[in-house]
Amino acid sequence: MLKNELFNNVMQDFNAGYWELLINPYGENWSDLFYETLGYIKNDKESNLDYFLEHLIHKDDKDVFRDNFLNYRKNSVNFKQHIKIRTNQDVYQLFRCATNDTLPVDIKSETKYVFFFEIKLEPDKTLKKDNFYYKETAQMTATGSWYVDFNKKQSYWDFETYRILEYPEDYIPSLKDSANYYAEDYQQLAAECFFNCAMAGTPFNTEIKMVTANKREFWAKAIGKPMYNDNKEIVGIRGVFQDINESKKKEEGLQKSVDIIAAQNSRLFNFAHIVSHNLRSHTSNLSLLVQLIEDIDDPKEKEELISEVKTISSNLNTTIEHLNEIVTIQTNNKQERLPVKFNEALQLVINGISHMIHQSQSQIRADFSELEEIRYIPAYLESILLNLITNAIKYKHENRFPIITIKSYKEKGNKFLKIMDNGRGIDMALFKDKIFGMYKTFHYNEDAVGIGLFITKNQVESLDGIITVESQVGKGTTFIIQF
Repeated sequence: MLKNELFNNVMQDFNAGYWELLINPYGENWSDLFYETLGYIKNDKESNLDYFLEHLIHKDDKDVFRDNFLNYRKNSVNFKQHIKIRTNQDVYQLFRCATNDTLPVDIKSETKYVFFFEIKLEPDKTLKKDNFYYKETAQMTATGSWYVDFNKKQSYWDFETYRILEYPEDYIPSLKDSANYYAEDYQQLAAECFFNCAMAGTPFNTEIKMVTANKREFWAKAIGKPMYNDNKEIVGIRGVFQDINESKKKEEGLQKSVDIIAAQNSRLFNFAHIVSHNLRSHTSNLSLLVQLIEDIDDPKEKEELISEVKTISSNLNTTIEHLNEIVTIQTNNKQERLPVKFNEALQLVINGISHMIHQSQSQIRADFSELEEIRYIPAYLESILLNLITNAIKYKHENRFPIITIKSYKEKGNKFLKIMDNGRGIDMALFKDKIFGMYKTFHYNEDAVGIGLFITKNQVESLDGIITVESQVGKGTTFIIQF
């Protein structure tokens, strides 16, 4: 027995019998109080699981307790359970079982224990209450129970499982149909959980997307554990699942809000940087030139300085236009989305830059057969295509003509637009985190401004989309937009 002052004090307070789970030698050591509570003399009964299951526990509780106990011993899965145990008066007394981590205090023990707390109520009345509370709890928490019997090759559902999965009461569940209970993207996860539990005795506790008989998808928390026979062989799986769709939606909505706020903060930081750095640079230069003009008497020198003032003024105007365009994106994202055909949007862009395409001998190959249109702000889609196509032409590979491939498609319920080129490519090791930054350039072209990709990213994200980039130096670049 564990000689631990805290443990002994807890046992005195609880006044509960217990089993100590031994490793070497393998077995269970029953405490004196466990025998005493049942009215037995120590050593009158064998202190092992097999004897307990065969002679002492009520048959209605036997299977569940055996499964819980073996899962606790083999997999350290703690449990709480009500069971009925035969006393020396040949009547069944109700107990509440609990393991180390389910106690209200930490007993500071690495040894595993199962505690038995006597419940001073008439067992038959308690059973009726328990059954009532079970149904009430299942309904209020939207929790269904099920189990699969490998020997009988049958599956069983409780009343709440039928209700949640929207199947009629006369429906007979089957393992053959089990894939139909899960969303397509989660069928592999369900199969892996079930297989590992059935073959290796590994319990599972996961969140998974399920499907009802009426094809309604919902999020569920699924918990399962193996069932054992008297020979400690796995003979089935018992489990529960809870409909957590509402809480999951709130969680996803909260995460989406966090992501939006983070993205907005990032854009605000960029905006503040441009305002504080670039505008201050222009105004400082203007201020310096004005001072110089005032101090110089030579008309020719003044004329030269005034020319520089015009250049700085033009640059300042360009910067303000860029900033205004960014602000406009954020204020215009509430515009009504309209059906926009990809082919028509692309044709408008091609018409506008036909001279550039012809001069560079570019080829544009488009395939919109899988997804012909999307609800979007037309001006944004045209702007996105314009920026990515002109970039592909500007930064073409010096040894080949540009080939730009554009494809729209659907995947796992989402809509995408992919734009690929065979240009110079971008060194992702150097520029991965800067590609969509404002005034960031990567190829040192004299006409490179570094505003196009920044604006494109803002337009995509303002409508809750995602833009990603893949690139390899010397081979080309691919942009993927998820709408």
